[in-house]
Amino acid sequence: MKLGEIHSFLNELSPFELAESWDNSGLIVGDMDAKVQKIYLSLEPTLEVLGGMDEGALLIAHHPLIFSPLKRLDFTDVTAQALRLAVQKNISIIAMHTNYDKTHLNEYFATEIMGFESITKEDFVIYSNIECSFTQLVSLVKTKLGLKNLNCVEKEGKIKRVAVVTGSGASFLPKIKADCLITGDVKYHDAIFAMEKNIGVIDATHYATEAVFAASIYENLKFLPIKAIITNSKNPLKNF
Repeated sequence: MKLGEIHSFLNELSPFELAESWDNSGLIVGDMDAKVQKIYLSLEPTLEVLGGMDEGALLIAHHPLIFSPLKRLDFTDVTAQALRLAVQKNISIIAMHTNYDKTHLNEYFATEIMGFESITKEDFVIYSNIECSFTQLVSLVKTKLGLKNLNCVEKEGKIKRVAVVTGSGASFLPKIKADCLITGDVKYHDAIFAMEKNIGVIDATHYATEAVFAASIYENLKFLPIKAIITNSKNPLKNF
């Protein structure tokens, strides 16, 4: 398939115009007329991921390789190194970031990974009505994501409504209309705010909540006449 055909398919699946103004979703590297031999799917466009790809392939990543404008290509910089490797191997890169968060990823995580039902959606935020204690919800998140330890802001009493924002969603706390928020990258002052507002918070980590991107988008690509391969990037953070 031509890169432009795949780009059009992805745009119909999750319109790039839905991306936030600060985001850089869409074509990052490539020529729309280029023929793509194979598609790889990953959360991050890392050097390791690019290094393991075949030449002439397409990488569909959740996070954009180029996020802020580049003023120079300094090859001591990892972004520049990744760009050089992509060009050398004739690899195209498309990012499906905040547009895909809104249309697919948050809902996929809430329903397919966490198993929440009767969901409602407000932009990035997914809501579900549940009935459990905070400790039961924490235990569920640990089990579903295979995590041993979680940083949390505890809420006493029953959890009757939970909110989900994959990735870094603590900035939504002032707008959350739920007893508890499941997200990642929760900072100290986010936790203080949640505690004072009596909102439970479960920091399920940025990686664990978004690593399902590849599996999610694979479900939409497997019917295309081109092979798609999940080659997820590794979590750089380890528990010791």
